[in-house]
Amino acid sequence: MLLIKGGTVVTAEFSHKADVLCDDNGHIARVAPDMETPSGCEVVEASGLLVMPGGIDPHTHMEMPFMGSIASDDFYTGTAAGLAGGNTTIIDFVIPEQGGSLYAAWRDWREKAKKAAGDYSFHVAVTHWNQQVHDDMGKLVQECGVNSFKHFMAYKNALMVDDETFMHSMRRAASIGALSTVHAENGDAVYYLQCALMEAGKIGPDSHPRSRPSTVEGEAAQRAIGLASLLDAPLYIVHVSTEEAARAIAEARLRGQTVYGEVLPQHLVIDESVYLDKDWLSAARHVMSPPFRERHHQKALWGGLTSGQLQTTATDHCCFCKEQKEGGLKDFTKIPNGTPGIEDRMSVLWHYGVKTGKLTPENFVAVTSTNTARIFNIHPRKGTISEGADADIVLWDPDATRTVSAKTHHQNVDYNIYEGLELTGIARKTISRGKIVWNDGDLRTERGAGRYIERPAFTKPFRAPLV
Repeated sequence: MLLIKGGTVVTAEFSHKADVLCDDNGHIARVAPDMETPSGCEVVEASGLLVMPGGIDPHTHMEMPFMGSIASDDFYTGTAAGLAGGNTTIIDFVIPEQGGSLYAAWRDWREKAKKAAGDYSFHVAVTHWNQQVHDDMGKLVQECGVNSFKHFMAYKNALMVDDETFMHSMRRAASIGALSTVHAENGDAVYYLQCALMEAGKIGPDSHPRSRPSTVEGEAAQRAIGLASLLDAPLYIVHVSTEEAARAIAEARLRGQTVYGEVLPQHLVIDESVYLDKDWLSAARHVMSPPFRERHHQKALWGGLTSGQLQTTATDHCCFCKEQKEGGLKDFTKIPNGTPGIEDRMSVLWHYGVKTGKLTPENFVAVTSTNTARIFNIHPRKGTISEGADADIVLWDPDATRTVSAKTHHQNVDYNIYEGLELTGIARKTISRGKIVWNDGDLRTERGAGRYIERPAFTKPFRAPLV
């Protein structure tokens, strides 16, 4: 057993002084003030620290095959880096081959993820439509603990689905108690702009944001919301990066539609000026989709988080090293899209959110953990400090600082988009299933220790999280 003594427990609802007892089965056995220490129990002193639920990152891509390469963080290195930053669970993405079986792809991803150091679950992408997809969706929900399906409105001639396929899939998902998630960018418009820029000889990384202006995200988000409303299907929009998309979500929710929005910390603090760097590699390392935006969009994203119209924060963690990024030296459309971030998500949000007064500590817990657990139906097993929950806990030092550097991070990638930032708010200890796996700089992860987390199907009606 492990007893956390003297800390301040912070949940999405309130904060209070309490000790937390973790049992030998990896669960929280008791939360109460001034507990006596059971015989033989390991004691962790948490005086001056915040005791919060471990972070849940609902959007990662570990060892993902993409754009002719494979993401450099695998399920072990990626989840280990996450634990170093206070994240105890990820929800990754299964990407079937075009025309292939969703269920077979899920089995392949399960095999890859057996090396994970932290807990993990999966969304499964729908990239085409036929009877097998229909049947596989039912099997994944009923037998495999999958309750969400991903759709790409971008990446024409690769992952992109047309509206008819999207609607078939959303309707099927809703009928079996699953949530549809969507990457909202107008893929036809992006492809048109990419071709026009290449024909004009504009082949550098600075053309990446030009080919994906905010309008193509706003239009796609509005269209996705409209299609979902026709089917009375719940919708979760990933990596919202624009004022237009944030407004579309807020307006839909005001109409009573079940729509959720996810924000990436990097879109909250980094702007499109990174693509103007004269160093080609530096600019290419920031190539991700959606791209970094004009600074005024950040105000809308923060507003969405503080108002509750945007509910979760993720990283879209997808790492590519120098040699991989250089695959697009002569063609910006071939630069593998993706940036790292899982290790720094919580510190960035604390520093720029809580320390500036935009978020309360309770808001912070909601957007880094609890809302994700609620939306994807694993609450109260995850996302809270309460009796019976998994003992996934981070002991957070709200005032300590650290300087971000690729030289010291644990992500398996040769750069960090937050390089040189001094952030306030760090994970002193991370506890996964009652075991200390990060101890103030000492990473104690075990290859294969992570568990697959099954997420039950929803029952109608789908309900919005309490935010």
